[in-house]
Amino acid sequence: MATESHKPPSKSPPESPPKSASRPADERLQADPDPESLASDVDSVFDANSIISSTASISSTILNYRKLHGRTYQNYEGAEYWGPNDDRQNKGLDMAHHMMYLAFEDKLYLAPLENPQKVLDVGTGTGIWAIDFADEHPSAEVIGTDLSPIQPAWVPPNCKFELDNCEQPWTYAENSFDYIHIRGLVGCVQDWEALYRQCLRCLKPGGWLEQHEFALPIAGNDAPLPDDCVWHDWGSVFREAGRKMGRSFEVTDHWEEWLRKAGFTETLHTKSTRLPIGGWPRDPRWKEVGLFNQLSLEQGLEGFATYICTQVLGWRHEEVTVLLAKVREAIGNPTYHAYYPLKTVYTQKPLTSSS
Repeated sequence: MATESHKPPSKSPPESPPKSASRPADERLQADPDPESLASDVDSVFDANSIISSTASISSTILNYRKLHGRTYQNYEGAEYWGPNDDRQNKGLDMAHHMMYLAFEDKLYLAPLENPQKVLDVGTGTGIWAIDFADEHPSAEVIGTDLSPIQPAWVPPNCKFELDNCEQPWTYAENSFDYIHIRGLVGCVQDWEALYRQCLRCLKPGGWLEQHEFALPIAGNDAPLPDDCVWHDWGSVFREAGRKMGRSFEVTDHWEEWLRKAGFTETLHTKSTRLPIGGWPRDPRWKEVGLFNQLSLEQGLEGFATYICTQVLGWRHEEVTVLLAKVREAIGNPTYHAYYPLKTVYTQKPLTSSS
């Protein structure tokens, strides 16, 4: 993996289409009548060299990653994560970050934060969200944790990264964080209720917990997907793998129950956002969201499926290759008008909590 110390650009490209939050969702996601223009749209919004992942210098033990079919995976003792941690996969994660930033109308979070001073990003990945948050809130101390040291060495002075397994008991003090952010941990956690209890303990009274996760199934925006569409099979693969691993990919179906059992008694604010796959929306912003979603999927597709299908479900590598070919075809099919649901929940720690 690369060892250059440079900061990945934040919130690129520099200019985004005008905000369109005031327009109805169905209008914003109307399909573009000219699907032939999609190939040029990809070139116009994305520069393959604009998002770069770097690695920090860490001990040789941690950097001795496990290898599978030419890809590398985290080697943190006692932890398990199904996605690769190499540069190829990390570029896809950074594309997904920009996609979500656009979809949230140029926002890094939805909770109504007021001058947060200590922030925790659980499962920070490439660290791009934590870096952007630290830039946006220079008075805040931002900590990002992950199983792999894939974050850049050059970061804002108020941002730092730590190797940590969020499923193990946290060593942070009680009532220490104003805000805890979680994103992209489907298929990673065995006991979400226990994780939420740790969040509750470490949040200050009145502090906010916010989580964003991709949900299943992938669906058609204005018409159901055909019965023989591979997106149905794709969802089934991850549901089955989650059951076998004991680490669900359907977190958003249960997180309200788990949060309540963990002790979060305040209002649970929820939101569902349709992330188009491809540039089929007519609205310029949502077309860009869809193109970044397409590029992120294409970049990370093999990494998403390799471990899940071969190590968890016992498929032969040739079977995975066939599945991926069908999914790539579906990603590029402008007639499907397919989308991923992105689900959000955020809530406060009660002011009178004894946790």
